Amino acid sequence: MKRPLLITLALILGFTTTQAQQDSLMLRKIYDEALVNGQSYQNLRYLCKNIGGRLSGSANAQKAVEWGKKLMEGYGFDKVFLQEVMVPHWERGAKEVGYIINGSKKIPVKLCALGMAVATPPQGITASVIEVHSLAELATLGEKAIKGKIVFFNRPFDPRFIQTLAAYGTAGDQRRAGPSAAAKYGAVGVIVRSLTESNDDYPHTGATLYTDDAPKIPAAALSVKAANQLSALLKSHPVKFYFKQNCRQLPDALSYNVIGEMTGSEHPNRFITFGGHLDSWDLAEGAHDDGTGVIQGLEALRVLKATGYRPKNSLRAVFFMNEENGDRGGLKYAELGDKNKEEHIAAIESDLGGFTPRGFSFDGPSTVQMQSINHNWKKLLEPYDADKLIVGGSGSDIEPLRKYYPKAALIGFLPDSQRYFDVHHTPNDVFENVNKRELELGAAAIASLVYLIDMRGI
Repeated sequence: MKRPLLITLALILGFTTTQAQQDSLMLRKIYDEALVNGQSYQNLRYLCKNIGGRLSGSANAQKAVEWGKKLMEGYGFDKVFLQEVMVPHWERGAKEVGYIINGSKKIPVKLCALGMAVATPPQGITASVIEVHSLAELATLGEKAIKGKIVFFNRPFDPRFIQTLAAYGTAGDQRRAGPSAAAKYGAVGVIVRSLTESNDDYPHTGATLYTDDAPKIPAAALSVKAANQLSALLKSHPVKFYFKQNCRQLPDALSYNVIGEMTGSEHPNRFITFGGHLDSWDLAEGAHDDGTGVIQGLEALRVLKATGYRPKNSLRAVFFMNEENGDRGGLKYAELGDKNKEEHIAAIESDLGGFTPRGFSFDGPSTVQMQSINHNWKKLLEPYDADKLIVGGSGSDIEPLRKYYPKAALIGFLPDSQRYFDVHHTPNDVFENVNKRELELGAAAIASLVYLIDMRGI
């Protein structure tokens, strides 16, 4: 081998080693700042306890927007601004009532209206119940068996999935599409088993999607305990069910995405986005869904600024509005990015709770690209237990970017998933169920990946 080639290889190896050392030191600085001087937990406490649930279009959602903007301005980011977005405005109304009618006996059950559902008549609905386990089963039963009845969708989570998000995905169609599917066969109402594996008495809300080709019928979620009780009774004899809900759909309301930015020193019009959704359901405080996500995005930007880091590309922490019942914030963010001729190279979404970090999922890279990602970053993230780098989904708020930026890296933050659906969309999604250290570790993991993308590309 010729001497000049040996020298060149030695220089390359030396540069690579120096680069790895630099990255390792920076990640240590990021974690030290997040764990020693972290502000994520106190910010989440304020959001949950001083503002609370933040359903799109509500007064609380507007309070959260104003608070988020003021907080970002206090951190001295280069830019803080709002993006206008019109959002659905649905209200739950007075607390729902429901019970099983077993002969002359009325058995009260825990239930809640599905998001975007219509109200029952003022007197409520009473009808016989027919239990099904899939949308396909409706077609086999037909109108003769279903007309005039309340359809009870009772497909549980499949416990064989190690990642609980997969179980949620396979059970979720009965909540999203069940009411309209049942209405086509003449059902007068729908009740759905809550989307969780936990055998508890918390009903889980979440959006349902009415279609234009079927009547809109009332739809509610039963707690798992109530669903099991109803199913057991139906196995022995027919029973009826009664429920009353008072929800209503109001005209769309003006709301906002909240954005804080550190402007890039080399590529100010090239962006790396990270964050979560500011809106939440109204049953609790929206702590894990998705208070932790917006706070982790904010903390990641604060941490990078606190370390003195000067990004090459512009970094944005985004509080998206209206993920839960419309995705309007994510759609608007992508649309305005294209309109303003911005270049978006990567986006990270945190919307699976603030539990112990495991790593990140990358939406759509090839096997070779995934091998490269693991080769470059796995060892750096390994000391922090955030090194699970896999192909997977990203998040509904950043997915609209794909339309305008097909080459952008869309990434989902992956915390441990085992406890998320214990609290997801329930009255139990409160600040007290978030662990301070897990929240801080997640913010540091996101900040670390943002740094690596900014410095090294993807």
